[in-house]
Amino acid sequence: MAELFIQQRFYIGAVLLFTIGLATLFLHPNLIKKIIGLNLMDTSVFLFLAAMGYIEGGRAPIVTLGSETPAYINPVPGGLVLTGIVVAVSTTALFLALTCRLYRKYHSLNLDIILMRAKEEKEDHGQ
Repeated sequence: MAELFIQQRFYIGAVLLFTIGLATLFLHPNLIKKIIGLNLMDTSVFLFLAAMGYIEGGRAPIVTLGSETPAYINPVPGGLVLTGIVVAVSTTALFLALTCRLYRKYHSLNLDIILMRAKEEKEDHGQ
């Protein structure tokens, strides 16, 4: 049983990271903590993709003349991870910018307070 956990350590780590990120996203009202939870979920997906392409003892897929053909590591998950990192950084920057705007307007990072103040503001303008 322990050997199975050792063999699947990257997948188990990815699932644990995703679970922690999801719990952080749903359980904390602070917007910065929600962004951190989303980043944890992104990181878990990157770990999962990297683990999918990894082969024990494998080499980078660089072919040279006159060499034997060992097991190569799949380059596609690596490319997907790099692309995902760029997207994750972009979305994090967007969410942080939106959080700054919300803080300037409502003077709070607590989502419950922001929603309450936005509702009050809407009711005040509706009258």
